[in-house]
Amino acid sequence: MSLNAAICGTSLRTASCVLLLVLTGCGAIGQSSVKAIRLAIRGTPDVQATADIVAANRFPQMKVTGPSGGAILVLGNLDDGRQAWYSSERSIVFLRKGVIVGSHGGTPELRQMSIIGTNPFIDLRRITPGTRVERRYDVMPGHRYGMRVTGTLQPEGREHVQILGRTRELLHVREQLRGNGWKRDNHYWVDPANGFIWKSVQAIAPDVALEIVQLKPYSPDLTPR
Repeated sequence: MSLNAAICGTSLRTASCVLLLVLTGCGAIGQSSVKAIRLAIRGTPDVQATADIVAANRFPQMKVTGPSGGAILVLGNLDDGRQAWYSSERSIVFLRKGVIVGSHGGTPELRQMSIIGTNPFIDLRRITPGTRVERRYDVMPGHRYGMRVTGTLQPEGREHVQILGRTRELLHVREQLRGNGWKRDNHYWVDPANGFIWKSVQAIAPDVALEIVQLKPYSPDLTPR
């Protein structure tokens, strides 16, 4: 299914229902987080989520921060393992196994990212230093389709990361991206117990990256891989 198809029909209706429930719910989420949820990915001041606000919302949530600010996104649709996370203004970030595979509603827009061959992101705990991953990117504007980029993965050891006031000891993996004008590093902080990516910084274009922090994960993702 194409990205354009994914933002229509069932996916969009599902996300609209989710966001309506979030914005009109009772208690803390109906009051305190309305302003935070309304901040879109494409140009607003940063959002600071709190543990109480996140706990009050029953939907999976993550924080996405780009060059112009941050937003809280909720999980609105699942399509054969691909997750669509929506802001209230219908900006969308698509994830698969914690890896960004598309975005919609911002500039630049990652129409599609696909991995060619073996996918090491199924379980980053098992990689060896120097593991390579072949990627293909389609980016707009500029009709930059079919950009082949090579990622080289390097475990960097364990680090302490704070999420909603809780400190987690996570495995830091760095990915060096090279090819077709790309010269950036992605970063992933992985749960050593189950392989889940709690935090990451991932490029969606040669000159733009998004930071993703999982605030309330989709519970099946926490199953050991």
